[in-house]
Amino acid sequence: MSKTRRRAGDRRDGRLLRSLPAFSKFIPYIMPTRNDAFILYDESFEVSAVDRFLRRLRVDGYKGIGMLHFLIATHIRCISMLPGINRFVAGRRIYAHDDITVVMAVKRSLSVDATETTIKIHFEPTDTIFDVYRKLNEKIEEIKTSEEDNNTEEVAETLTRAPRFLLRFIIAVLRMLDYFGLIPDSLIEASPFHGSMIITDLGSLRIGPVFHHIYNFGTLPVFIAFGARRHAYEINRRGKVDDNKYVDCKFVLDERIADGHYYAQFLQAYRYIFQHPEILEKAPTRVVEDVR
Repeated sequence: MSKTRRRAGDRRDGRLLRSLPAFSKFIPYIMPTRNDAFILYDESFEVSAVDRFLRRLRVDGYKGIGMLHFLIATHIRCISMLPGINRFVAGRRIYAHDDITVVMAVKRSLSVDATETTIKIHFEPTDTIFDVYRKLNEKIEEIKTSEEDNNTEEVAETLTRAPRFLLRFIIAVLRMLDYFGLIPDSLIEASPFHGSMIITDLGSLRIGPVFHHIYNFGTLPVFIAFGARRHAYEINRRGKVDDNKYVDCKFVLDERIADGHYYAQFLQAYRYIFQHPEILEKAPTRVVEDVR
């Protein structure tokens, strides 16, 4: 995202934020890990407008476009307005990610014994839902049609061949390198623990969402899980019963990257986009840069 020149203290995958208030810089020393600092948020989004929007896009030829594409596009648009959501803490310092990297697990098929892998997709804050549709589908199709392991699986396979004592030593070295921002780019690209957010679609499994922890290793500050659509019969202002449709979402967030007011603005932006999904068809007219 940022086009500024690298300076001393920046990482391979992020820019050090130097102008944050002193208290913000102090917090990672009090809460050094994400499991010290995670907060949980549960939201139910009414999706009638989203369903009409996605149905229109499917009629227009975007076969299979669904809630996963919409949620990723929504998150990207929120970052374009509120870039602090794309920060991360590493080495007890707060950084801004260089781009928007989404991580997700993919089953090669829906059979119980099908193998699972993780994918990473890189986005820009100007991406529309059509960009998300293209990039995500290309990556998923690549995984499902390939019989070869991807980078993540290859690295995991190589590491697990080592004896346990050696593997523990290797992981300790990787943690140290991550602390100082020295992990090679190739390993960062292969790592499912480095990115802007991780998302899981439990609706495809016909179950509700869960609160999933965020990992202490890596840079992921946000985990989003969403479930299947559900119906709720509710009385409207005219005293009549409406059949409303909801999608339940669970957010696990690193509180060290932003304060409560900032997160509130982020979640309000989410709600607004659910009510006005058509805004995702066009690139934002303005992208807000994070602080220096």
